[in-house]
Amino acid sequence: MRNRDFRRLWLSGAVSGIGSWLLVVAIPFHVFALTGSAVATGLALALEALPALLIGPWAGVLLDRWDLTRAMWIADLASAAAVGLILFADRDRIWLIYLAILLENTATTVFRPASRALLPTVVGTGDELAKANAINAVTGSAIRLAAPPLGALLLAGPGITFVLAVDIASYLSSAAIIATVRTRRRNATAEPPRLREGLRVTVRHRALRGILIGQTFFLTANAGLTALLVPFTVDRLDAPGYVVGYLISGLGAGYLIGAALSTKAARLLSTRDLLAATQLATAAAYLALFNAPGIATAVAAAVLIGFPGSILLITAETTIQRTAPSEMLGRVGALFFAADSLALLVGALAAPAATILLGLPVTLNLLAALAVLAAPVTLVAVPGHPANFTRTR
Repeated sequence: MRNRDFRRLWLSGAVSGIGSWLLVVAIPFHVFALTGSAVATGLALALEALPALLIGPWAGVLLDRWDLTRAMWIADLASAAAVGLILFADRDRIWLIYLAILLENTATTVFRPASRALLPTVVGTGDELAKANAINAVTGSAIRLAAPPLGALLLAGPGITFVLAVDIASYLSSAAIIATVRTRRRNATAEPPRLREGLRVTVRHRALRGILIGQTFFLTANAGLTALLVPFTVDRLDAPGYVVGYLISGLGAGYLIGAALSTKAARLLSTRDLLAATQLATAAAYLALFNAPGIATAVAAAVLIGFPGSILLITAETTIQRTAPSEMLGRVGALFFAADSLALLVGALAAPAATILLGLPVTLNLLAALAVLAAPVTLVAVPGHPANFTRTR
């Protein structure tokens, strides 16, 4: 935190994160309130994954040529403008919300890889990088814990217009803060970056390739389980829908604990073993959650999911930043974000379809078992020797 530019990146992420999490609660509520349609609400959620899939790799190419701080504050301004469109939406103009979702997530597709690529330049690739990722994860977990219930209270009180205004203000504030960051990344080559270079480097580098395979496998199962969280709460726990908020808060608490302990965990195990161990522990907690006999047990299991899950995400993030060539971090980061979005889309679509054929309890346990299998996949795909985690060209 003594690093001036890191403080600014951290503050901008915290400010925009609060607004974004308020919007996570507000958008489904607003769409359903306007349309009364579960299909329309589901479409709004599905649209969030499209920009990273369709334009993510090209955004990575551009980021490896652009000034990263400029790209980030422009993305924040674009997000603010996109959220502003929702203010003009009504039942007859629901398409404005869909357009806003696409535009905001397009901006996010630029912002997130740019942030990932800039951080090693700001703090270096040593121990400070792991600490910086841990600080960001702790902050994000605290926001995840507090913002959803706050969003619900604001929707019940001042209403959707106020929530949207807060989100717009958060993006504008983030842009102003990022514009003051002085650190600039210098490209190692004057040659124009090529789209396939990021994929080529990832596929040829055993550590990057292994993390991509193992994490995509795991996150597909995670997406399917997330898509079935509300049906599980209502049908299996026989609880009202708002209990999902308790589960999300439990998950946030677990993430907070895991983020705080992530740097210590990295000293105890190798990267490969830590990735596999946290995948296995998270999958075991999935099994506990989706076989929980009551709400209290389910919330406790959600905490147990967040604890290793946070360490898993921080470890993968830090390893990618340290391993990928600095001049290709934009492309490599965008590739991983595209893979995450693909996992989200496949899991979210496949899981409900599977429940029609197999029923909810069987589908939940099959997806949890699939998450368990991610651990041996990671052990096979990711190298165990530290020398394999060096930067390559």
